[in-house]
Amino acid sequence: MDSYDVIVIGSGPGGYVCAIRAAQAGLKTACVEGRDTLGGTCLNVGCIPSKALLHASHQYHECQINMPDMGIQAKSVSVNWKQMLSFKDEAIATNTRGIEFLFKKNKIDWLKGWASIKRAGEVRVGDNIHSTRNIVIASGSTASTLPGVELDEKIIVSSTGALELKRIPASLAIIGGGVIGLEIGSVYARLGTKVTVVEYLDRVTPGMDLELAKSLQRILRRQGLTFHLGSEVRSVRKTSGGAEICYAARGSDDESALEAEIVLVATGRRPFTDGLGLSEAGIETDKAGRVCVDDNLMTNVQGIYAIGDAVVGPMLAHKAEDEGLVVADRIAGRSAHVNYGVIPSVVYTHPEVATVGKSEEQLKELGVTFKIGKFSFMGNGRAKATLAADGFVKILAHAETDRILGCHMIGPSVGELIHGICVAMEFGGSAEDIALTCHAHPTLSEAVREAALACGVGAIHA
Repeated sequence: MDSYDVIVIGSGPGGYVCAIRAAQAGLKTACVEGRDTLGGTCLNVGCIPSKALLHASHQYHECQINMPDMGIQAKSVSVNWKQMLSFKDEAIATNTRGIEFLFKKNKIDWLKGWASIKRAGEVRVGDNIHSTRNIVIASGSTASTLPGVELDEKIIVSSTGALELKRIPASLAIIGGGVIGLEIGSVYARLGTKVTVVEYLDRVTPGMDLELAKSLQRILRRQGLTFHLGSEVRSVRKTSGGAEICYAARGSDDESALEAEIVLVATGRRPFTDGLGLSEAGIETDKAGRVCVDDNLMTNVQGIYAIGDAVVGPMLAHKAEDEGLVVADRIAGRSAHVNYGVIPSVVYTHPEVATVGKSEEQLKELGVTFKIGKFSFMGNGRAKATLAADGFVKILAHAETDRILGCHMIGPSVGELIHGICVAMEFGGSAEDIALTCHAHPTLSEAVREAALACGVGAIHA
């Protein structure tokens, strides 16, 4: 029986980061992974492949829309879908090979297979039982679907199947107006697909600052996406030409039909704990199937921890990474914590959307008095010079202390710009701190400073 200090179950962003941190602390570490490659859902069928296709399709869109205005005449631009998929696959391979290298560098054992927890201190992988002082459940999540809707990953697909289609479909219907659906819908809309989104709620991107969500929907509609909001999907059935969705306005019996070559079910994700033996090991879970943990991310069983999508909180790779670092540090006897109030979120449409902290709606619900500093990218020289002036930056600051409570952006490269605000919030910074910080010109980051100025005496270029 092999013996370890730490066995991490799952090699996604939370799992592999936890394993590396534990090994760096001198702990004998193993990581269990049943896939043929490391990296979990994010690197293999999620974050990385979707961003590769978003980038590639955006370049094609730029050739068609903006480059002629810049004096670049790209004649007969076309898409080689097979090559685009190869580009995506190489991006996956480069990243997964990188993690395998890091495992070897840090002397982490890769236990290939699927894990089950026998009891505290014992993990079974295949026919082998491994003993360990600590177990970290980092098993991630899997796509959820609607009752009665069966995924075949060919016609009715999850995000995994949507990133591996054999050809660009003429039409794509998306059930769910969240981040995953909008990102994948953007990819195919740029490539000429007729994209229709059916969303149960009266808005897209539930939970996001409402002004930001409405702005995103308006821009995506201009890009060709069609939206049916407040609509309940009643059934999905295959047809000779693809599939048909029957839906109705919430609370109505008047059904409408929507036909599409491909249907993407993007109704969220659920924790993936199948086969782990949680109940047999006495590990508590909640009604949603998430592993219950305390403030130290430990389960009710001593020595067994859980992180990432397996526990409560936003299903974000970087949240899982932070939790992985914290658990490894605590096992190693170090102090560590996750600041859940400063976890950014990014939507990689074009323009991008980025948020951190509280939204206007949340602050009003909490009864917090706040002020708003807002600046449009139309007033930013760099954005206008690059034909990317859609969007704005909005900073929410406490009305009395000026402390930054949240920031919400839509515009060019905001997925990068948001981190300046994250650092400020981590240090308890104020809007004035941002406003007094010199920002290089001409840069997109000046829009962030202008929004901060708008929280005080006023923006300069508004």
